Amino acid sequence: MQFTSEQRFDDGVLEREFTLGEIPGILWTPASASASAPVPLILLGHPPLGLRRMHPRLLGRARQAAADGFAAATIELPGSGDRPRMPAVEQARADMRRAMEAGEPVSDEIVDALVLPLVDAAVPEWQAALDALLAMPEIDGPVGYSGGVMSIGIRLVVVEPRISAAVLFAGSFVPRTIFEEARQVAIPLHVLLQWDDEGNDRQTALDLFDAFGSKEKTLNANMGGHTGVPQFAGDAAGQFFSRHLK
Repeated sequence: MQFTSEQRFDDGVLEREFTLGEIPGILWTPASASASAPVPLILLGHPPLGLRRMHPRLLGRARQAAADGFAAATIELPGSGDRPRMPAVEQARADMRRAMEAGEPVSDEIVDALVLPLVDAAVPEWQAALDALLAMPEIDGPVGYSGGVMSIGIRLVVVEPRISAAVLFAGSFVPRTIFEEARQVAIPLHVLLQWDDEGNDRQTALDLFDAFGSKEKTLNANMGGHTGVPQFAGDAAGQFFSRHLK
């Protein structure tokens, strides 16, 4: 991991951009973090829209995490930002848009082609980033995961034992094979669902929540569309991490 820039905000949060091989990422640490007082870590998932576009929202989430005493980090997803495109995924995305614009259902074949290659590529990169981040003296476990893509989060928390709790954002297509993996999830979960999300099938989201194997799982459902998550829902997610990562 090589740091390429840094900026300290007025609340004391330090933002550092880094590269891990060819993978760009960002790390945010609270002013309290030090080698003598390391802080827990939250991995910030996000949709494949590119870190530059997502930065304002990621920064807001990271500063809230820092206020709760956590470091936060994210990486650029495969095929996003300035990273090489994934032609098969691009084609599946175009097929999905055509189906939705025509008012047709998005087939399981399109969902698989859109999501599974991204999951297969992204999860090992998240694990490599976690290796590098936990080697830093100011960061320690336990580790949380927060955000989307839902399927990436599910796979990651199944295969990565260092993640102790997760906040997952409903609102993306989930292949049937990932539904089966959801039954293997055992850590505490807090799931955010926007009840009127125009791009998310509500019943599918409810079925997925029912499939999770966790003994402790909470569904936080709020009225409104995909981008209308209320601030108090974010506060509840922060309280969830405070219970499980401190």
